[in-house]
Amino acid sequence: MPEVRFKVDQSKSMREQDVPGHNRWHPDVPIAEMVKPGSEFRMECRDWTDCQVGDNDSANDVRDIDLTIPHMLSGPIGVEGAEPGDLLVVDILDLGPVPQQTGGAAGQGWGYTGIFAKANGGGFLTDYFPDAYKAIWDFHGQQATSRHLPGIRFTGITHPGLFGTAPSAEMLARWNAREQTLIDTDPNRVPPLAVPPDATNALAGTATGDLAKRICAEGARTVPARENGGNHDIKNFTRGSRVFYPVYVNDAKLSGGDLHFSQGDGEITFCGAIEMGGFIDFHVDLIKGGMETYGISTNPVFIPGNVEPRYSEFLTFIGISVDHDTDTNYYLDATLAYRRACLNAVEYFKRFGYSGEQAYLLLGSSPIEGRISGIVDIPNACCSLYVPSAIFDFDVRPSAAGPTKAERGACAVSSA
Repeated sequence: MPEVRFKVDQSKSMREQDVPGHNRWHPDVPIAEMVKPGSEFRMECRDWTDCQVGDNDSANDVRDIDLTIPHMLSGPIGVEGAEPGDLLVVDILDLGPVPQQTGGAAGQGWGYTGIFAKANGGGFLTDYFPDAYKAIWDFHGQQATSRHLPGIRFTGITHPGLFGTAPSAEMLARWNAREQTLIDTDPNRVPPLAVPPDATNALAGTATGDLAKRICAEGARTVPARENGGNHDIKNFTRGSRVFYPVYVNDAKLSGGDLHFSQGDGEITFCGAIEMGGFIDFHVDLIKGGMETYGISTNPVFIPGNVEPRYSEFLTFIGISVDHDTDTNYYLDATLAYRRACLNAVEYFKRFGYSGEQAYLLLGSSPIEGRISGIVDIPNACCSLYVPSAIFDFDVRPSAAGPTKAERGACAVSSA
């Protein structure tokens, strides 16, 4: 096993760890450990919310998540010799739930998928599902099942949702300025257009005193993907993947977390993956001057791993850039087209006995494939959503006999 370079005790919050992590991006978060190029090491991670969600049958915990706390990141890990303009080469050697543990923290034998309430982050279909819901998943080796979505079993594509290098001070200032400009276009929107710096519950690693205060006041929130990597939520970013991260500060300062047991393309419920704590093993190296050499300056590049379930049969749903609720056409709007594909899938699975909320949770957590299928044929963009048919223990294909409707239980709901 690679040497553990960032240790997490799952019985304690990230703030209580011997070496605490951080939950804001800032160039001055102190390095937790240094490694040399060519090193292999393990990083242990908490659940992204610092374990605010429990293994129970109520979605009140999802409804009430304090979003000033996420994402809890392990690190930063400094890489000797890394300088601005280099590429940090990161190989994912292995990752998974918390090894050999069961317990109350996500990742200790179980994980969860949540639909966030519209008033607290929302999701891709938040106008159709504005309240909080949840599904708990039990891990069986590589597979997951849920008492909240009976009749479904699938192999997860385990991956990190969020990893990246530290931004420079200049880049951090640009992030905060441009996102505030976006917020200012509709400052009272629910959910908000972006989340600005907020010192509430901010965690600055091992920084103390005035340095910690400055990091907490200036640090960028970890919600979106940005130039440094960040919250990509790419389901194929799994074992065997190689990522080329731009380096913006000395020593690179690699941090991350938000581990997922499984996820569909788009993580559409906002907490759409099967969330967990766990471990991830890395190999790191450097390409000196690689940003200029390869023109990789505004986002990472990655080579997907080849470890994934090989589903061969799919039921595919199509969406176009037409709002069918108002019969309004939009010009090549791929976001709307994918939303309509998701809604078409939800409506279809309701015919088999699932609630709309259960179907929505399924699309966020299972290894569905989302594609932009056509983006040139004016006025309608076309997107497609591929659902593996083998994940169901009944036939979901259309037939003359009609759908096999049955009692499918219920997901966890929030109280009034």
